[in-house]
Amino acid sequence: MPKRFRMTRRFPVAMTEDGYRRLRSFAREAGLDEGEALSFLFENFTSVIDHDNLEHRLRLFNSEMEKRKR
Repeated sequence: MPKRFRMTRRFPVAMTEDGYRRLRSFAREAGLDEGEALSFLFENFTSVIDHDNLEHRLRLFNSEMEKRKR
């Protein structure tokens, strides 16, 4: 059985409920824990994102975050 990668960094993360639910779902589907799933996503970021959609979705997310903070 292959050995799991050693996790070397830990940091506090604040996430929306929707984001955390999606992370947990993705991790479960992939057979990973949440930290491993985040590592996978960021290590492979350029190959797993839709470049055409990223800027638009980021603008929407940022505008929604501003509304939530009020």
